[in-house]
Amino acid sequence: MKSIQHSLALLAFIMFAASCGPAQKVTSSWVNPEHVVGAKKYHKIFIGALVHNPSVRQHLEEDMSTAAKAKGYEVVRSIDVFGPSFTKENAPSKDAMLEKVRSQGCDLIYTVTLVDKQSEQRYVPGNSAYSPYPMYGNRFPGYYNYWSPYMYDPGYYTTDKTYFMEGELFDAGNETMIWSVQTESYNPSNIESFSKQLTELMQKRLEHDLGLKK
Repeated sequence: MKSIQHSLALLAFIMFAASCGPAQKVTSSWVNPEHVVGAKKYHKIFIGALVHNPSVRQHLEEDMSTAAKAKGYEVVRSIDVFGPSFTKENAPSKDAMLEKVRSQGCDLIYTVTLVDKQSEQRYVPGNSAYSPYPMYGNRFPGYYNYWSPYMYDPGYYTTDKTYFMEGELFDAGNETMIWSVQTESYNPSNIESFSKQLTELMQKRLEHDLGLKK
């Protein structure tokens, strides 16, 4: 009996640990094999968040601009150049964008966009204390005393949302991609924390992949 209890407890712990994974993580990244780190000095970055939600765009560009400035770069945000119309769905032509970027003196382009979103509905039990096969014995009083607190505590359905983001870094002069990263964000609690965590996550991966000093 104790062996069964221990096994069930271990299974419950494993399931709980699996559900408490990181809210955001890098799923893949790529570095242009022809890019030589340090061969060319960059000074000014154009940052564009190609997302439909204006509030998300504002936070992403602000947080990523702050991170770039902390590394000594000058920054131009797309929202200051193109206004609120600059989104993935309503972006200017490539030539028009490059002309604007270069006219601002930017030698790097950094874009962030939402590439996919998935939703999944799941059932949440009414009481998290539930465990399968409770040890209430084989008599009705034990059974009833165990289950009666849960009889009128119904569960509910909730929708989990997963966002797949992509960040890309380009050389504004020759238009070649230097680096790319894809991330997965699970059930962001709010825009502010989502933006800050995503910025930090992408920055750390960029520094790691390109061998940049922190």
